[in-house]
Amino acid sequence: MDGFELLLRLRREGSVPVLMLTAPGDEQDGILALELGADDYLVKPFSVRELVARLRAILRRSANGRPDSTPLALGALAIYPGTMSATLAGVPVRLTTAEFMVLEALARSAGRVQSRETLTYQALGRPLEPFDRSIDTHISNIRRKLCVDPGRGIEIKSSRGHGYVLTVSRGRA
Repeated sequence: MDGFELLLRLRREGSVPVLMLTAPGDEQDGILALELGADDYLVKPFSVRELVARLRAILRRSANGRPDSTPLALGALAIYPGTMSATLAGVPVRLTTAEFMVLEALARSAGRVQSRETLTYQALGRPLEPFDRSIDTHISNIRRKLCVDPGRGIEIKSSRGHGYVLTVSRGRA
């Protein structure tokens, strides 16, 4: 079965999000994919970052036409993946997209150390490069923006040589 036949079957059975990949120069295939119900298409070759960004956009749009309003709650911190926003004690926190993605990755694994390599891949959609300090910079910015400290019940701890861990003290937040 080819991709178009699979797409038609998927559309008959439900509304699962679909991103189709096409070969270079196959503009007609991309147009046909969209006309048959694909949510997006991407021409090969493509970067992993673009693929991840397009998949995230499709997933945001696929929640019945509205962003998921269910927060990921950790003490006073609420993370809203559907709108890529966060609040601390009900106050909106202004985060860049990359900072949000790093915070979300840490929050989804709260209490467990996440390596710099894992965070770079999950949040930034690319492998960690030698001498790459971007995750460290994002963590520093998140700490500053959240005023993260143990007294507020939320802390992003460094695990030297291993990575970072988000911890939440249930009694204080």
